[in-house]
Amino acid sequence: MDRTNKEQQISELKEKFEKSVAVVLADYRGLTVPAVTALREEFRKQQCEYKVYKNTLVVRAIAGTPMENMGKYLTGPTAVIFSWDSPSTAAKIARAFAKTNEKFHLKGGYLEGSILDEKGVLASADLPGKDEIRASLLATMVAPATNTVRTLNAAVQNFAYVLDARKRALEAIA
Repeated sequence: MDRTNKEQQISELKEKFEKSVAVVLADYRGLTVPAVTALREEFRKQQCEYKVYKNTLVVRAIAGTPMENMGKYLTGPTAVIFSWDSPSTAAKIARAFAKTNEKFHLKGGYLEGSILDEKGVLASADLPGKDEIRASLLATMVAPATNTVRTLNAAVQNFAYVLDARKRALEAIA
């Protein structure tokens, strides 16, 4: 690889690291091509990118950034997984894949200014996804209106219950 090509890849990598919400590093040694292809496709479906770069290029790209200490995980074959949309998506997919493929090992990662080890990446997989957070926020916003409607409806509903009970009592006497 010539110097201009390396510089181009380093600048491309820097841009990807800046845009990504989270990064996961994994050892893919021993995986079959179909397994890696299926894994890449799964990441792509979830707005993530799985790519293999030379470790030296990644180290140069993260030099001088908050991700610089992530370089200690860049030994041996390393796949770099960028998560563009949700901070936990890449970790969730990687954790699920690692459970079914013992040759796939998580090394570390980066999330919101913190360098993560393998345990940290696994813990980040438990974070709620973007859609889960949206649903929770929507439920929180709708709750007061729902409770108001229930409260207003309760008086009418209770009155209907009283009338029904009185009707049954009169029918029982007759």
